[in-house]
Amino acid sequence: MGRSQMRYLLDTHIFLWWLSGDKKLNQKTVELIKNPQNQIFVSVASAWEISIKRKIGKISLKTTIEECFKTSSFMILDITLNHILELDTLPLHHSDPFDRILVAQARTENFTFVTDDVKIKKYELKIV
Repeated sequence: MGRSQMRYLLDTHIFLWWLSGDKKLNQKTVELIKNPQNQIFVSVASAWEISIKRKIGKISLKTTIEECFKTSSFMILDITLNHILELDTLPLHHSDPFDRILVAQARTENFTFVTDDVKIKKYELKIV
């Protein structure tokens, strides 16, 4: 019997690092994302975060947000009421609303969360 597919949700900065080929992305993470056995998800919350941060000048993109999502070929995770209900139960370890919804989504969907954010390690969830 083959090993079951692992499902991962990328934090926004991991998604952006992947798109730009940033050297901050460690080799283990690159291999995890490239592995065809794994299902890689990016949240609609990341698109929202990128849009806001681009408008206020915190990040720049070489292309459109739509192109970023299309070219990545990752699966897109919509925000559901269940995600918001889980968000409502989270302790305030992190004040960033985007990180908080991503944590709630990872917990609700039983995904492993791929992040470089140490604050997120305070939450009860699987992290890479």
